[in-house]
Amino acid sequence: MRTLATLICALALADPALAGQPVALKADPIDADGLVTLGDLFEGAGAAARIPVASRPGASLMLDAAAVQLAARRAGLDWANAEGLRKIVVRGGATAAGATAARGNVDVLTWARNLAAGELVQPQDVIWAKAAAAPTDAPADPDAVIGLAAKRALRAGASVAGRDVAAAQVIKQGEIVTITYQDGGISLSLQGKAMTAAGVGEMVNVQNTTSKKVVQALVTGPGQAVVGPAADQIKLTRSSRYALR
Repeated sequence: MRTLATLICALALADPALAGQPVALKADPIDADGLVTLGDLFEGAGAAARIPVASRPGASLMLDAAAVQLAARRAGLDWANAEGLRKIVVRGGATAAGATAARGNVDVLTWARNLAAGELVQPQDVIWAKAAAAPTDAPADPDAVIGLAAKRALRAGASVAGRDVAAAQVIKQGEIVTITYQDGGISLSLQGKAMTAAGVGEMVNVQNTTSKKVVQALVTGPGQAVVGPAADQIKLTRSSRYALR
């Protein structure tokens, strides 16, 4: 009986599902050779550090947190994922032997896929992830970038920064723009030439082709802009929306 009890105990200790080694996810996982291992992801991985998890074909890789947790458990590691992460971003780069990951993990928005310059940001294009630090102009709300256009090519896994995006240009320089003025029962409109390019919600300078006078109007859509009370109301609504966030 004593021998049987000893055997059962030994089997239990060998089963990672029953007794895993507690590990912590690194603040900023970095892979140096294109092969992401448990050692790249976790502090204290020990003998399991060399076990591969995935290959990294690009500058960064996004892993499913549940799949990583399962891979760790199979290797005898116990990652509790107390933060409830859904995705883990692994960056390519050099790692220093024995270096300790920086603490102070923060939640940041990251790009879920590669975006081409000028492409509009959709709700599914941004996800939350952990990073060692956030960009100085990192948005605190996905709504701050959804619907805007990428100013340059953006790569999946990179942290979202306000400088990455701008309002999509719906008016081009030199284009004919219809400006509308409404106040009560009065409605007036005129056409002019856009002096600059602009996106929805931005101000655009429009020149009256006859008088050469330049009017500043708020862009509401392709070839459309407003002045007067309607423009003031749009500005007020937008300011109130951001103040509530």
